Amino acid sequence: MRLGVNLDHIATVREARKAKEPDPVQAALLAELGGADGITVHLRGDRRHIKERDVKLLKDVVKTRLNVEMAATDEMVEIALEILPHQVTLVPERREEITTEGGLDVVLQGEFIKPAISKLLAAGIEVSIFVDPDPDQVRACAKLGVGAVEINTGKYAEGERVDQELEHISKTAKLASKIGLKVLAGHGLNYRNVTPIVKIEEIEELNIGHSIVARAVYVGLERAVREMKELINRR
Repeated sequence: MRLGVNLDHIATVREARKAKEPDPVQAALLAELGGADGITVHLRGDRRHIKERDVKLLKDVVKTRLNVEMAATDEMVEIALEILPHQVTLVPERREEITTEGGLDVVLQGEFIKPAISKLLAAGIEVSIFVDPDPDQVRACAKLGVGAVEINTGKYAEGERVDQELEHISKTAKLASKIGLKVLAGHGLNYRNVTPIVKIEEIEELNIGHSIVARAVYVGLERAVREMKELINRR
């Protein structure tokens, strides 16, 4: 199983003082030294943490894979077409939210995001969509021609109805794999709750950010990534 490390909150600390450090680009190098299989950042419309400068530099220095989360807006698509990350993950986005609060409703918004997907795919960028663990959402993604889905583990990670949410995730992952989609997962995963998700065989990659950055405050980023990588390698 691969580990994608989300570095948004390295930039959050930087932006708290509008300073030059900590630098998510330097953090990416340490994450890769710790065993990260990819680097993920979310370029938001309000630029609250990650900036275009970060994404451009990350494309140049990341030796694994660069995954850019973004909304399916004209502005974001143009940026992606300029920078050409390895992958774009389309996510919902609301200015008032602290972090992404749920999956993209592809059933309702499929026609809206279809032009963005077509442009990204035509440029050779892999496209994934962040969705809730819902079979209808996965089927809608497949119809749009994307190669992967990232299943939202947020409700599971919140600790309510854990067994039920884990079952939803597992069934959705099985369906996605059966219809030919790569299966990724993430949101709210940490060192305590990741193991049951790791055991779902269809999931190929986890994207984890906040808990790794929080752990890094105590032990350093390279070690924090290595510890998470060790956990997910136990599947």
